Amino acid sequence: MLRFLLRRILGSFVILVLLTVVAFLLFFGMPRDPALLMCGKTCTPDALANIHHTLGLDKSIPEQFWIFLSGLVSGRNDFEQGPCPAPCFGYSYHTNELVWSTLMDRLPLTLSLAAGATVAFLFVGLGTGLLAAWKRGSFVDKSFTAGSMVLSSMQIYFLGPLALAILVYQTHIFEEPDYTPITDNPAAWFTGLIIPWAVLSTIFAAQYTRMARSSMIEQLQEEHVRTARAKGMSGRYVFFRYAWRGSLIPIITILGIDLSSLLGGAIITEYTFGLPGLGRLAVESVQFSDLPLLLGVMLFSAAVILLCNIVVDACYAFIDPRVRLS
Repeated sequence: MLRFLLRRILGSFVILVLLTVVAFLLFFGMPRDPALLMCGKTCTPDALANIHHTLGLDKSIPEQFWIFLSGLVSGRNDFEQGPCPAPCFGYSYHTNELVWSTLMDRLPLTLSLAAGATVAFLFVGLGTGLLAAWKRGSFVDKSFTAGSMVLSSMQIYFLGPLALAILVYQTHIFEEPDYTPITDNPAAWFTGLIIPWAVLSTIFAAQYTRMARSSMIEQLQEEHVRTARAKGMSGRYVFFRYAWRGSLIPIITILGIDLSSLLGGAIITEYTFGLPGLGRLAVESVQFSDLPLLLGVMLFSAAVILLCNIVVDACYAFIDPRVRLS
């Protein structure tokens, strides 16, 4: 088990280093000069040369990459704005603030949005999928299957305004979505994110309903499940003791892939509901051509996705012993 996790961590580290190289080359390979973005409309040749020297753009690409990489590890002190502690992504061109501080300010909202939506779609999707498999062929099974087919075709940019129009502006059941730190007011944090959680988790829940149903039906046909039934064990005991654990294996595998999709969906969700998270920050960095901020969001998001996949791999190895033995 330990060797399995070490291999996954080492592989993720290599991927992150390669992503850093690619992102850095894209950053300095853009047709626009990064120094012009900082210099502004009243830029002079002397000011432009000073910015080139401050950013290290007057050095070769390998030297620039080494300075950037060392800044991520040990920080940098060559910025006019002041020291940049590790991990140093530099200062934002638009706000003139540390990129890392901006990321940390926006991270709690995105984590709250993604974590709440994940819990919601796993609870609803797995629950309805297992119930549909338990009642295979019944009205419940057909209703859940048909409902999941309809909901899986929906999009966030359609469900979001529809939920706001019905639940907020017409019926006034909920207040307009807003983010309050959970440490300040847990109740306000929960109520402010109910609608975004529901919208973001709807599509995923519909997909996991069908996935859980098909996986459970497949598990019920396995030899070890038939053997358990032949020994006289009750159908409920066999369902939850033998088939349930095996059905989780493909679901957990797909969950690692869906986590990246969930972060991507958070971009649309945050813009739909006006929530200032990492997704909205990524779009703003593109709009303002804020290259340090864009680079920071890209690398930070990649690191979070890789970390989530390591956790999923660990859960996968815990459920399926064959992974630990391979």
